[in-house]
Amino acid sequence: MRVLVAGCGWLGTAIAGRLVARGDEVTGIRRDPARAEALRAHGVEPLAVDLAAPGALARLPSFDAAIACQSATADTPEAYRAAYVEANRTLLAAAARTGARLVYTGSTGVFGQRDGSDVDEATAPAPASGTGAVLVEAEALVRAAGGTVLRLSGLYGPGRAGIIDRVRSGRLALGPGDGAWMNFCHRDDAAAFVLAALERGAAGAVYHGSDASPARRREVVEWIAARLRIPPPHGEAPSGPDRRIRSEVTRAALAVSLAYPSFREGLAPLFAPTPG
Repeated sequence: MRVLVAGCGWLGTAIAGRLVARGDEVTGIRRDPARAEALRAHGVEPLAVDLAAPGALARLPSFDAAIACQSATADTPEAYRAAYVEANRTLLAAAARTGARLVYTGSTGVFGQRDGSDVDEATAPAPASGTGAVLVEAEALVRAAGGTVLRLSGLYGPGRAGIIDRVRSGRLALGPGDGAWMNFCHRDDAAAFVLAALERGAAGAVYHGSDASPARRREVVEWIAARLRIPPPHGEAPSGPDRRIRSEVTRAALAVSLAYPSFREGLAPLFAPTPG
């Protein structure tokens, strides 16, 4: 199968590696030519193109399936619109030429609830920001064209374990608001969700790529601090959404078995060895 991976960065390269390993022909898209060229080392054919730029559609090869996991260049509605609406519009137009499938790795950022409520695949989006509203628009665009949406939450894994440094530095601490829910998905499980959605997902459907154990912020801080052998830091907890992402329906529908069912299993291998 010929698969196009758009946004072949940290997550996209992991997905591409799995596709290559199973024998697929993979083309990886990056905006930066040098970063695109580096994909050859992973057995991926590179293509340097900005999918939101004029003329991008004409540069895309034919493909049987596309995975849209591109990211925005800035945390602004304008940058989000370019990455998630205009770029997906280009990919969907290319997919329509041959009837190819498309899986879009969206975000649980479409949910802005701050009341600690559960949200699942059937919960209506409630964006709390301009960028969140753009994410909702992107989902509608993809679903209307028959694509599949996979909302990912709290991505982390090898090369992306900043939450450990946030506790170490005190930027993530105990204090007011530390009862808010945090939601996670390890990179390897995210890749598994994506491939399952590509193989078994329904056109126009929405799925959740999240682990089985949402945790309260205080629980995460205390566990990480214990692993670092430091006292849990105290301070003003950052404000933000407070909702528990549920993925049970997705895991059953797509037959996904989590390698890292909670943040504990996923973060444990990412701690630097203690000297001595």
